[in-house]
Amino acid sequence: MFEKLQRAFWKALTPDLIAETVVAPTQNLLSAEVLSALGGADNLKSQQRVALTRVRVQLQDGAKLDTAALKAAGVPGVMMLTGGVVHLLTGL
Repeated sequence: MFEKLQRAFWKALTPDLIAETVVAPTQNLLSAEVLSALGGADNLKSQQRVALTRVRVQLQDGAKLDTAALKAAGVPGVMMLTGGVVHLLTGL
């Protein structure tokens, strides 16, 4: 009961969140330009839509990430985390 109430509470606070489903790297949530800026499709370990405007990507090699190319491809915000995890803001 408490767990359902807790889920409803967080859903009300963050209505744009999407159920947690990890997409295989072969299924692309991202455009070709964004994939290229992330170091190519082979550099992706996983990708996951976190919300309507955010995608979480885990990279094999974080050094291949080109932030300037991401901005040019239309990604307004990029947040690098540890372990090769990158959050991409894909909309406003």
